[in-house]
Amino acid sequence: MTSLEGGATLPYCVSISKYDPADRDEHWAYIGPEEPISDHGPVEAAYLKAVAAFAAELGVERLTIREPGLTSINFGLEPTIEGHGLIGLFPADLTGFHDGAEVSLEVALELVRAMMRDNGAFCSLEVAGRLEVSVGYDQYVRVLTSSPCESAIATTYALGLFPDARDPAIYAIDDEDTVYRPADDEFWKKLVGSVAAGEAGLLEEMRVYNRSTWCRLNGEGVDLAAIRAGLRPRARLTVWPPLSTDLDAVRRAATAAEWSAQIMWQDADGRIVSTYVDEIEDVDAVLANARAALCTANVVDERIALYTAIVPDGDGVVRVLRGMDPTEDDRRWAERQAPPA
Repeated sequence: MTSLEGGATLPYCVSISKYDPADRDEHWAYIGPEEPISDHGPVEAAYLKAVAAFAAELGVERLTIREPGLTSINFGLEPTIEGHGLIGLFPADLTGFHDGAEVSLEVALELVRAMMRDNGAFCSLEVAGRLEVSVGYDQYVRVLTSSPCESAIATTYALGLFPDARDPAIYAIDDEDTVYRPADDEFWKKLVGSVAAGEAGLLEEMRVYNRSTWCRLNGEGVDLAAIRAGLRPRARLTVWPPLSTDLDAVRRAATAAEWSAQIMWQDADGRIVSTYVDEIEDVDAVLANARAALCTANVVDERIALYTAIVPDGDGVVRVLRGMDPTEDDRRWAERQAPPA
């Protein structure tokens, strides 16, 4: 996330907070009176004005959404809200809230507000090679820039906030050199073969983290070409085995899971939905009206996913910052992409 065109890291970084350095102990832990939640008032407004000041100094009017998601398990200090803070910013189907989508500065600031309030939506916001903004825990807002932005820093101080200079390298993505399989013609040829062999039966499309849509790949009337045409660039795809009609076996697997397991099922109306077993009270009730289902461990090495891919942009380039947890098939594919020694 912290890279300029050509791979160089944005050279300047500040972590903006409301915490006065005078109120920190010898270990830099904050011991002052400020609470680590938004006041939903003047202090929050000061944060947004500070971010706007950096954007203004850099001539930024529009930003790109990167790595968007919706909270699954809430680790924030405030409860999530209906709509995750996105109501009024995006349609109910979240059109426009996806990796690579451009938004106005005004919408970007509202996204910062939603993240500061732990509403449930999260993302980073950037202009490639110039500006990156992200919200961390406890009311820290990170701003990375291509220039020192001395005027914006002065404005931040004047607003009663404290911009702490940081080494931008600590925010670099560890796997930025990882190669992700594109959902290209080769991938779809492989998928057709997997379906024909009875190995694959379910396709998961994740447009934002923690929210997926599902397509059944086997059975009558399935049109893989139509499924492919409906996928959004930068969506993360996971191919799963077919749903099972042996619901008793699925029930036993879900009940016996020592760790949180994921269960996917097709309901009486034909819709495919999923949840985690520890988020439902009664597995029997969930499966009572299911036509077919599948249960998988929520531990990377025990998941039964077959392989994954990323939908490339229109020019064929994969531009996501992080992919899915690789399967054994993914690792073998990646090895084949490595240049010869």
